[in-house]
Amino acid sequence: MNYDIGTPPQHQNAQPGLEYEMNPQPIYIRDSYVGTGKLQDKIALITGGDSGIGRAVAVHYAREGADLAIIYHPREEQDAQETGRLVAAEGRRCLLLPGDLRNPSFIRQAVDRVKSEYRHVNILVNNAANHVEQQEFTDISDQQMIETFELNILAIFRLTKLVLPLMNQYDSIINTTSVVSYRGSTALVDYSSTKGAVTAFTRSLSQHLVERNIRVNAVAPGPIWTPLIVSTRTEEEVAEFGKKTPMERPGQPAEVAPAYVFLASEDASYITGQVMHINGGEVING
Repeated sequence: MNYDIGTPPQHQNAQPGLEYEMNPQPIYIRDSYVGTGKLQDKIALITGGDSGIGRAVAVHYAREGADLAIIYHPREEQDAQETGRLVAAEGRRCLLLPGDLRNPSFIRQAVDRVKSEYRHVNILVNNAANHVEQQEFTDISDQQMIETFELNILAIFRLTKLVLPLMNQYDSIINTTSVVSYRGSTALVDYSSTKGAVTAFTRSLSQHLVERNIRVNAVAPGPIWTPLIVSTRTEEEVAEFGKKTPMERPGQPAEVAPAYVFLASEDASYITGQVMHINGGEVING
């Protein structure tokens, strides 16, 4: 399959970005992807599950037999409805939970709804994040810094603490970190810092939960064609997005999601505290 579908100049003026407005549309699953029941009758909760990597993970999980709950920002309702439709087309349920993850009371309400609907959670995917580029470090305002940390790492702490009582042995937590956790980013200092925290959180929590047989791992994507890109970069930057990787193109969500399937499945039963790097060939230590 040709994943190099090109990224013409474009920009969305509001965040979070919207997948249905992107050109071309991200590839969220290969037509040839065959589910084999790896996650049959599991319950998965995914933040940022409406679009991008989150949508791809949701649809892959559904094809593998899981029921879903997805958390997303209310602005993304149209994208979330489409993800719900795609999950239903796989014959699985999808609970839609709109709200702001920076609000602790919303997190509590969302977990209560998941508990009421499904009673338990087998897979937690902490995926939601945002960034705002600032070419000058001193231009990062306190408000931007606080909002970035609230969503990208504090929400993960809060949500995971509330979901853990719904999990049992052999369940799995998967966090989305980033290539910039390892190599940094001149224009994303606050975002890179939060992703470094996600990596450390993954490693530390995996040790904390190993006696409960709950595995904690992460995926570190490189440049992936998602709504985050078109809503945070200029038209010129979008046109060049991903071309500096060894593969000279951005990745598609469909190329990332199978890693989340693997880490959630029994195939990864001896893996915890690890990070999978999916970045088009950039060699990263750690």
